[in-house]
Amino acid sequence: MSTSSDKLIADLFGSAESRPALASTAERVADMLRGYLTEGRIAPGTRMSEEAFAKALSVSRNTLREAFRLLGHEGLLVHELNRGVFVREFTRTDVNDIYDLRELIELAAVSRTAKHTPEGFASLRESLAEGARAAAVEDWQGVGTHNLEFHRRLCELMGSDRINKLMRGILAESRLAFRVMTNVEAMDSPYLSKNELICDHLEAGRSGEAVVLIQEYLSFARGQLLDALPQNAD
Repeated sequence: MSTSSDKLIADLFGSAESRPALASTAERVADMLRGYLTEGRIAPGTRMSEEAFAKALSVSRNTLREAFRLLGHEGLLVHELNRGVFVREFTRTDVNDIYDLRELIELAAVSRTAKHTPEGFASLRESLAEGARAAAVEDWQGVGTHNLEFHRRLCELMGSDRINKLMRGILAESRLAFRVMTNVEAMDSPYLSKNELICDHLEAGRSGEAVVLIQEYLSFARGQLLDALPQNAD
């Protein structure tokens, strides 16, 4: 195991003594790793050391391989023959695909007003407050995480477990794509006010205005990422 793997494992899981027990199911392991990817704690191109992660999570290599396979099907990890498993690096085509999908799902979420509930709006407000607290201490990585969490909760308004599962993967891909941005404050800070305005419109029953804002939001984010990627990144 390389020194870089040692540091990554320590950053993610702490010391061996402090690591919580984890049920040794591939789905649980995949869910945990997906969360770290969504939080931006593992960078694109990172080699996912099988030995290091199996030891850190106290799971068998077979369980870890199945978790890697699940995340591979979601497009988050790639297996390179004779080299190992790596966190995926995204192309311009990937970014366009991600944002096409996000637009389809998020516009449906804000349009289906019959699905909206006070509990759903409260969840959105909680996410907004968490983002504001992160911004107050200039935790821009945290702002990015809470921004994505807002959009995950936005899609939860539809009340579909299948859509929720799909969005978790899509938003993890979004976060990995964001890693090409060198100025994370410039990337994440404008979205706090945009998210709040989307929530205001939804709570007031102005779904049409929310649809327009979502379209503008996703178009702006897509443009930022495409501008940051090299033209030959395909």
